[in-house]
Amino acid sequence: MYLGAAVAVWLFAEVDPAGVAWLRTLGAALVLLAWRRPGRLAWRGRAFWLAAVYGVVTAGMNVVFYEAIARLPLGTVVALEFVGPVLVAAFGSRTRRDVAALALVGCGVFLIADVRWAGSTLGVLFALSAAALWAGYILLGKRLADDGLGLDGMAVGFTVATVVLAPLAWGTGPVWTSPRLLLLGIGVGVAATVVPYALDQIVLRRLGQASFALLLALLPVTATVVGLVVLRQVPTLTEALGILAVVGGLTLRSRRRNAKRPPA
Repeated sequence: MYLGAAVAVWLFAEVDPAGVAWLRTLGAALVLLAWRRPGRLAWRGRAFWLAAVYGVVTAGMNVVFYEAIARLPLGTVVALEFVGPVLVAAFGSRTRRDVAALALVGCGVFLIADVRWAGSTLGVLFALSAAALWAGYILLGKRLADDGLGLDGMAVGFTVATVVLAPLAWGTGPVWTSPRLLLLGIGVGVAATVVPYALDQIVLRRLGQASFALLLALLPVTATVVGLVVLRQVPTLTEALGILAVVGGLTLRSRRRNAKRPPA
């Protein structure tokens, strides 16, 4: 996912953010269609419509996220976007321990994100839109996993999204005359969509949507760790405290889940 994000940033110099998001969707659709080759049943009835809505919502989430980070600091966008998973986790909470875990995770992400307001109202609106669509992605992704549609559903969904969002291709002009840019665009689709979202389907089959939403808090933690190991970006004390809060919250929640399981 972070490799895909880095490539997307490189493309921003040549292609507008919405165009990069459309290329990401196109790349994901092409790779998934070639890999899965979904049968006729995947293109009919309820299965098709569920996959189609999932694909459009997910692609829309990526579009508004890219538009947000083009206007606001990444940390600000991450913090605002995480409102979506937090709300999903909150609605799935049933005990005081759940609430405590949610509070720890929320505080941790806030600290890691290093929130700074940059005065862009449009950027904030894009980030909050990404938050709402991220919540939709979790709910629809869970339905996709539970119905056994998985990767075939993703292939159908991103194909539909590519067609629905085709007007955004208007901003991708330079890509079609540069094999390098086209390859980078498809690479974003593979690294930032196919691989992480396919793994999401595996996890969603095994977890409830509330637990999955909390686990998404590991994303900013992972980003901080990658920055330390690869880029030698030493986290500040605030970021370190945020990591501890996230890990503490996730541990608190997972302990409750393990306690409910019957002995083997």
